[in-house]
Amino acid sequence: MGESVIKVFVVIAWLAVSLYASLPTGIERAIIGAGVPLKDVSLYIKEAGRGGEVVASLNADTVRTPASVIKVLSTYAAVLSLGFDYRWPTQFYRHGVVKRGTLYGDLIVKGFGDPTLSAEDLPSIVASLKRKGIHTINGNIVIDRSYFQVGTENSSHFDENPYSPYNAMPDALMFNERVSTICVTPNRNSVTKKYPDESYRLHNDLVRVNKPCKGRYSWPRIKIDESKAVPEVWVKGKISKRCGKREICRVVTKPYKAFYYAFKSALQEGGIDFHGDLKLRRVPKDAHILFTHYSQPLEKIVAKTAKKSNNLYARHLLLYLGAKRFGAPATLQKGRRAVMQILQSHGALKAHQLKIDNGSGLSRTARLTTYVLADMLDDAYARYGKRWMRTLSIAGVDGTIRKRFRGTKVSHRAWMKTGTLKRVKNIAGYVKSKEGEIYTVVILVNTKRGRWRASKLQNEILKWLVDYRKTQLRPASDIVDQMIRNENSGGDDTPALKTTTQVQYYIQAGAFAQPPNKVYLSKIQAEGLPYRIYHTTEYKVLIGPFSSESKARAVLMQVRNRLGEGAFLTKEP
Repeated sequence: MGESVIKVFVVIAWLAVSLYASLPTGIERAIIGAGVPLKDVSLYIKEAGRGGEVVASLNADTVRTPASVIKVLSTYAAVLSLGFDYRWPTQFYRHGVVKRGTLYGDLIVKGFGDPTLSAEDLPSIVASLKRKGIHTINGNIVIDRSYFQVGTENSSHFDENPYSPYNAMPDALMFNERVSTICVTPNRNSVTKKYPDESYRLHNDLVRVNKPCKGRYSWPRIKIDESKAVPEVWVKGKISKRCGKREICRVVTKPYKAFYYAFKSALQEGGIDFHGDLKLRRVPKDAHILFTHYSQPLEKIVAKTAKKSNNLYARHLLLYLGAKRFGAPATLQKGRRAVMQILQSHGALKAHQLKIDNGSGLSRTARLTTYVLADMLDDAYARYGKRWMRTLSIAGVDGTIRKRFRGTKVSHRAWMKTGTLKRVKNIAGYVKSKEGEIYTVVILVNTKRGRWRASKLQNEILKWLVDYRKTQLRPASDIVDQMIRNENSGGDDTPALKTTTQVQYYIQAGAFAQPPNKVYLSKIQAEGLPYRIYHTTEYKVLIGPFSSESKARAVLMQVRNRLGEGAFLTKEP
């Protein structure tokens, strides 16, 4: 058998390996069973960590709408930049002097965008003031929210539910996640605010009925009027007297106003006398810092961001990273650049097919590919292992996949981030097989065929992966060695192939003094491209063959973007 026959067989052999690694039979069956068109699915599954072997790849370089899976880019960038143990600050200053327990001047609060600041923090803040010897404030409460430059909108107005908590917009002085909580107790005909807040008015228009607490009698309707200087909220409709307490959360007012009124009440309850007003301005240069209030560790913040898919937390992470890296005030543009630069500088982001937008996934302009996400997830796993994995939702245990995989073989074996929008159903993270192998998994489905079909497809793939057993495939070098041994020994184990005199074109992706390593070859395999290694005085990696120069050039740009800018066309060696 001649050398040209061997060359053709090598190409076919590697093509077969590539196709196998791209889409195993079990995944093909899952896609067919779900009824989702192949063009609507992008997936990429590989052994977790840098250089792991690819198990499956389909449309992996197709740009998709990510929805909330994009949150992991900001959470991981925050971990890389700040560390798991970082705590978000909120600073308290005095502008004036303290004499005999009285602050003659203003108490100033400077927010840095801590998204977790809530009513539960107020008692400790009041206690810190008392430890500084302050029992009376003879001035105003001044709030400096200049660290973020984000406008004044309460809601993103992304969809038809503008007052829902997931639509809340960021602010440097965030409080209670910009959510106003209304407590309804039907058997007492009681409608109250959970926390003191004079920045909006509440009206009880409920009609109590003696009906079972279900259906239209189980929850009241909420009407919000923002046309007035002080927003008004009406609680309306018929509700059963038999219903228990209801808490209704809506985005109604400004977070700094809600903070002011709740803080004012906490001061009075804590024994600190205050009769001033709310003012908005920057911290004066001659102000003196009293203390800094710190959030819980960043590890808990990124975990809530991912597990609960908290849009507000994700927005704040992106903005805060922008200010930390490029200086205040934080802006969306700075935040996007910061996330990209942090990930790229740590080698966690190699692709450029990415648009982050606001970082929360509540966007129709955000874009990414499975490669982008897989690269980042691999880097995170290699650096932090289980500590990072535990920030994601655990199948059957918590977060957005607590119920989805409860009672299935995937329970306790998957750590995932989900993303859902209209015509978008995505999932990405890690799966642990029964053999104990950890796999990086990214499945992005943008389809008009129904999100339930996409969910079914993802569920079946994750179940298949739990049962997956690694198939030992000989690398191409072994195949070539065996064919050469057969030729030298006169063996007839290799099938006869017809040779061709037609000129064929290749793309030379690289040339090496030593055989190219497994990591480099796996990247080519992940692209779904057939290739061969040609050895003379050096090892040349050739992608192809292509029957015409035009076909080769069509792939050349992909190779240059993904594998190396120095790639070039060559004819069959």
